[in-house]
Amino acid sequence: MAAERNWVDAFNAILDRVRNNGATHAPVDEKMISDNLYTSGLPDPDLLIRTSGEMRVSNFLLWQIAYAEIYVTETLWPDFSRVRLLEALVEFQKRERRYGGLASDDSEEDAT
Repeated sequence: MAAERNWVDAFNAILDRVRNNGATHAPVDEKMISDNLYTSGLPDPDLLIRTSGEMRVSNFLLWQIAYAEIYVTETLWPDFSRVRLLEALVEFQKRERRYGGLASDDSEEDAT
């Protein structure tokens, strides 16, 4: 339940900050949430490698992986080697990063 703990701690920190400033409410935005997560100050991951063929993220860094590319491999974690990592990186390099947006006009034309 570490993921839930991260969120709870983040929101409690925001609430404490608002209360300490004498306010009864304050708008909360994405930056404020990010600034209070355990990973504050670290860049969001570009690639999430999911081993064992599982097609779920198991609450792992949910906020931070919103725009990450996900690579799923049947390889179990104890067997995940440098070669498997290189395979994941090669696959990642082939992808078009859209960060939640639609495909570019060029790729749409190529698809037709």
